[in-house]
Amino acid sequence: MEQSMMEIKKRLEQRISVYAKEDICLAFSGGVDSSLLLKVAAEAAEKMGKTVYAVTFDSRLHPSCDLEIAARVAKELGGVHRVVSVNELEQKEIRFNPVNRCYLCKKKLFRSLKDFAGKMNIPYIMDGTNEDDLHVYRPGIKALRELGIISPLAELHITKAQVKALASWYGISVASRPSAPCMATRLPYNTEIDYDILNRIGRGEEFVSSLVKGNVRLRLHKDIVRIEVDREAMGELMERSSEIVSYLKELGFSYITMDLEGFRSGSMDVGIEPLE
Repeated sequence: MEQSMMEIKKRLEQRISVYAKEDICLAFSGGVDSSLLLKVAAEAAEKMGKTVYAVTFDSRLHPSCDLEIAARVAKELGGVHRVVSVNELEQKEIRFNPVNRCYLCKKKLFRSLKDFAGKMNIPYIMDGTNEDDLHVYRPGIKALRELGIISPLAELHITKAQVKALASWYGISVASRPSAPCMATRLPYNTEIDYDILNRIGRGEEFVSSLVKGNVRLRLHKDIVRIEVDREAMGELMERSSEIVSYLKELGFSYITMDLEGFRSGSMDVGIEPLE
């Protein structure tokens, strides 16, 4: 590992050790960002005789595999895994996928997390927001700030690439796991969020991911499915196109397209300015 990465590792460990004097509550998806934090926090807490609660949201707007992966990874890394169930669509404002949906969702999710932490007398709540998240459209970050959530990776200006490098160095099993954001990102803004449609999109993504390596997104535009994969996987996608098209049509999608720009996070956010 390069010296610069050793310095980043040291700064992160020092920052987390300050909080590990008390029990810690971590919003834990089982992705690489929150897993890196859990690894560092669990090691620091063990030295202090404290506990890190890795809390996963049981949410119908997130891939169902998240719960299984999160439980496994939390056990590997030494966190006490807990699940908080939330139904975002109980909130009427979220149902039609407004441009500030992420803000509304994060507010609802992390209020639930604050309630959990309060009952457990846990003073610190963390999440895995990283430096890169601060430079794209992430309205949910405003909600985190309003609720006093601690984001050590962002505070230390640690980028996604650096997170992955550190996670790999630590030997974390999900170091190369593709991100799995909220399923509502598959729909255009101001489109009604329908659980049945999201379930079909999720099944479609799972199928394509079984055939194609790397990131996979199915974005739905009325009766058109736009498939995003990493650029290096486009050839692989085309080679398996017949079975992919057949499966997606069985799910009820009429037109199947490949996005020639390839996978990019936030492709539904075109024309929306990042938050300051």
